[in-house]
Amino acid sequence: MASLYERLVLPKLLKCACSAPPIAKQRAKVVPEAAGKVLELGIGMGLNLAFYDPAKVESVTGVDPAPELRAVAQAAPRAPGLEVRVEDGAAEALPFPDASFDCVVCTFTLCSVQTPARALSEARRVLKPGGRFLYCEHGLAPDPGVQTWQRRIEPMWKRIAGGCHLTRPVTDAISAAGFRIVRTDTMYLPRTPRPLGWNEWGEAAA
Repeated sequence: MASLYERLVLPKLLKCACSAPPIAKQRAKVVPEAAGKVLELGIGMGLNLAFYDPAKVESVTGVDPAPELRAVAQAAPRAPGLEVRVEDGAAEALPFPDASFDCVVCTFTLCSVQTPARALSEARRVLKPGGRFLYCEHGLAPDPGVQTWQRRIEPMWKRIAGGCHLTRPVTDAISAAGFRIVRTDTMYLPRTPRPLGWNEWGEAAA
């Protein structure tokens, strides 16, 4: 059962952090590229829904294990005509048959799933052959000095930010899961503390 903090405080904290302008700009680089039948891992509060192009997307199915967040996602703004379903589910055990989707969208989710390798394996399983994996994630920085601070901060950060990790690799983990990296970009997000701000985004193929 979720604690009082998880039910009342954490959603507000996540909305403030995850809708910050630098993060919204990153979402806008990735989400509009989605097309066909789309699965969104960790839909959370539905902050990506406003960025989908209904002319390209057949439907969006979002999964999240947190009922408090799913309720917010159900009412989140989106373009008229965009078909959206929000379902209970964990990224590590997706309730869908193999080869169900044309595209999987994963933004600011791998930091908080319990087992990233399992979540990525499941994403590959539900993608059609050659399907697209679009991602935008924060994670382990390349600079040793920043890594040191990430490791210092992470234990406290996980407790206040819903299990969010700062030291997980992003693109390397996607590649290790068997995806073929099509393109990737990286940078420190502007106006963001460096231990929290290393960002990797791009596209991989199943």
